[in-house]
Amino acid sequence: MRIEVNWETCVGHGVCEGAAPQVFEVDDDGELQVLVDGDIPDKQLPAVRKAAFACPEHALRLIKSTADK
Repeated sequence: MRIEVNWETCVGHGVCEGAAPQVFEVDDDGELQVLVDGDIPDKQLPAVRKAAFACPEHALRLIKSTADK
């Protein structure tokens, strides 16, 4: 699984960072940074799912990668 961010919708609330700080970070300018490139490690998936569900702007979406079948 990988994460897709709708950059037009994301306003940097930081809810995702609170739920999954190993994957998301809001920088000093209020911009979201995704700290994982490509597939989300399996051990991080529950936190990333929580982050996506909790996002007030619904800017995060989990997508199956080509390796997920």
